Amino acid sequence: QGILTSKDEYKQAILNREEQSSTGLGMNIAIPHGKSNAVKRPAVAFGIKRDGIDWNSLDGTDAKLIFMIAVPEENAGDAHLKILQMLSRKLMDEDFRNQLLNVSSKQEAMAVLEEVH
Repeated sequence: QGILTSKDEYKQAILNREEQSSTGLGMNIAIPHGKSNAVKRPAVAFGIKRDGIDWNSLDGTDAKLIFMIAVPEENAGDAHLKILQMLSRKLMDEDFRNQLLNVSSKQEAMAVLEEVH
């Protein structure tokens, strides 16, 4: 989508953040994020791992709903916190999480995610 100037640089930012502490929030959610000059504008990628992946979450649940946030280094604070706030507010709702887990297409996922604001 033209968001990154370097996939490797952004990947390293994600790994560096993960080394500080796990971004596995629990409730089958992980929100890996990275601040990098390789990011042109804030963006979020979403993926589902239905059988889960161990993300060292605080509650011990495997991550199934994964939101990867990319933000440019220079406006990292505001953009990053605003995106996290919008996501976490909606993800506290079990029905919303279940809706996401049960989508069967990218279009369905986008329709559900459009509720986040």
